[in-house]
Amino acid sequence: MDHEKVNILLVDDQPAKLLAYEVILKELGENLVIASSGREALELLLKTEIAVILVDVCMPELDGFELAAMIREHPRFQKTAMIFISAIQVSDIDRLRGYEMGAVDYVPVPVVPEVLRAKIKVFAELYRKTRELERLNQELEDRVRARTAELENSTARLRESEQRRSMAIAAGKMGSWDWDWITGDWMWDEGQYRIFGVGPESFEVNPANVQALLHPDDVDQLRKAIAEFNKGARAYETEFRILRPDGEVRWCVGTAAATVDDSSRVVRVSGVTVDITERKRAEERQNLLAREVDHRAKNALALAQSIVRLTRADEVKDYVNAVEGRINALARVHTILSLSSWQGAELSRLIDEELAPYSLGGQIILAGPEVQLLPATAQTLALALHELFTNSAKYGALSTRSGRLTIGWQVKDQVLTLSWEESGGPLVMTPKSRGFGTRSLLASVESQLGGQALFDWRAEGLLCRLEVPLIRKTAATTASGKFEEASAAELQRASG
Repeated sequence: MDHEKVNILLVDDQPAKLLAYEVILKELGENLVIASSGREALELLLKTEIAVILVDVCMPELDGFELAAMIREHPRFQKTAMIFISAIQVSDIDRLRGYEMGAVDYVPVPVVPEVLRAKIKVFAELYRKTRELERLNQELEDRVRARTAELENSTARLRESEQRRSMAIAAGKMGSWDWDWITGDWMWDEGQYRIFGVGPESFEVNPANVQALLHPDDVDQLRKAIAEFNKGARAYETEFRILRPDGEVRWCVGTAAATVDDSSRVVRVSGVTVDITERKRAEERQNLLAREVDHRAKNALALAQSIVRLTRADEVKDYVNAVEGRINALARVHTILSLSSWQGAELSRLIDEELAPYSLGGQIILAGPEVQLLPATAQTLALALHELFTNSAKYGALSTRSGRLTIGWQVKDQVLTLSWEESGGPLVMTPKSRGFGTRSLLASVESQLGGQALFDWRAEGLLCRLEVPLIRKTAATTASGKFEEASAAELQRASG
């Protein structure tokens, strides 16, 4: 599919090596920008938008570490991906230094073309996706601003209409009132009683009773309005809250105008009250949505970056497949959650999505009730199930036609117990060490969800048992928006 080309900066003091990198990376179809020194690279960065920097560690005058430090000092390039190429054996201390300077990876010499292309491609695509997310965020902000302007215009038109009592009554959420400044008598129309949640048969309109219906934090607004009219003001407008007798809080905007006698003394104040509760709630929902979309986009990107950086494989193809598999698993559960407006996901739906590529004519048996999962729980289990299915398809029951897999689950005392039982596949041996998938599964289920992941490497097939609380008591996990940040941290711990 056609896509916007991104710029890849190649930095090396040796023309022959630069030419070799050009030949290797040419088939990616991206724009290759050449710099023969660190200083030239800095000049190009200031003039050009760069997605990935490929830099030689050993260069005269300004080596790769020094160049990386200078690049990271500039606000524009603090998140630019940098890959170091080293022709000498790199020590752990040098690697640590490089990562501290902002490097995302090392490539040793001699360079394996397929490996270099794969690494550059991953970060180029990540850069493209990041820009796409930024554009989407900008579009959302533009829509919010447009909606805000629309609301402001609507409010202005509403204020004009509030001056007419007949329109206030017809609207249903408006009310009008008169206050005789001399005698203290009040008059409310039907709309005013409706807004305050009282009736003329049981409510006497006087300053004390009206003040009792105002929110305690907004009582000063009434006092301020009276003071303004006593100082000679002719009009006053404010927003305030009321506490109805049934306990409901409503937002209102009030507009008042004074009538004066020949000596400019206030004799009457008339006004209109408009119930704007729904508008306030809509604004709150809109602001919350904007913040939530921005938060989820950034955190999803952080989780994807962690997956890319921490996945390990001996072969380029295996590396690409592993990264794509884990990110696709995350994307599938995000789709399910978005369809429910991030209210949750059905466990059976998650399992169906993950087993779709492995439906092999009755090899898989599912048994369990309908269980609604919170967003954080759903995302963690989706990644855990992906690892289990992937391992089974490579080494376990799903790698042969004779293999069988039974997945069962039940809920007791708000704890979900999911059992994974394989049989009929190749002979199973207990692994000498845990791979990244197993370690990330354990870290996310146990540390993130407060559950347990138990493995029994039986000869006839793997038996895995996941126990996950459906209700978390800690603030970090009850807010689903915090999940992606915590998950990225857990993946980093798992990789160690």
